[in-house]
Amino acid sequence: MANVPVALTFAERFQRNFIESDRWSLLLGGLKTTVFISLIAVVIGIALGMLLALMRLSKFKPFSFLAGGYVDIMRGTPVVVQLMIFYFVLLGPHTMLDRTIIAAIAFGCNSGAYVSEIIRAGILSVDGGQREAGLSLGLTGTMTMRYIIMPQAIKNILPSLGNELIMLIKETSIVGYIGVVDLSRAGEQIRARTLDAFMPLIAVAIVYYVIVKLLSFLLKRLERRLRE
Repeated sequence: MANVPVALTFAERFQRNFIESDRWSLLLGGLKTTVFISLIAVVIGIALGMLLALMRLSKFKPFSFLAGGYVDIMRGTPVVVQLMIFYFVLLGPHTMLDRTIIAAIAFGCNSGAYVSEIIRAGILSVDGGQREAGLSLGLTGTMTMRYIIMPQAIKNILPSLGNELIMLIKETSIVGYIGVVDLSRAGEQIRARTLDAFMPLIAVAIVYYVIVKLLSFLLKRLERRLRE
């Protein structure tokens, strides 16, 4: 297989990779897919993580056992294997769901296991006297958790939740295994058409880097406001 001619200038290679045939639109479409999958996965991961954390802290042993088993399995197996199980075994053959939605569900279920441990650690980091104080004021256990413990726990776990969000976005780069054209897959398609690996792959890396830096900036501002 021939490589892209070395005599091409940088501008010519840029034209070849991104301008010709509107190949830049492949990256834009892939970016939209990556953001879409990440947003749905984050919502699922936080909701599921909260539920699992409360189940693990429950005094009802079956709940704690089931949540612990789920977390152990999801953290102990590769996410790419989980993705393919969701698509080829659990959801793909039995539902009409689009593969992009299935990917988002798979990543959300995986993230939920990690988020649950972060939330559980945050709740346990709050002094036990806070719960006793809430109960002594006539609040129910649920109200004490909602109004006293969780606000303090959120401030403690925000950096870890931010790191999990960043990891989740980068992990979505494997959705090409089930045929979803995300940002990484779009870069690979451009490389296959132009036979030039450098520009499309560097462009993908730069976009991911910008996304991560932007999220890190926003999370730091949120942490600062919470501290104030």
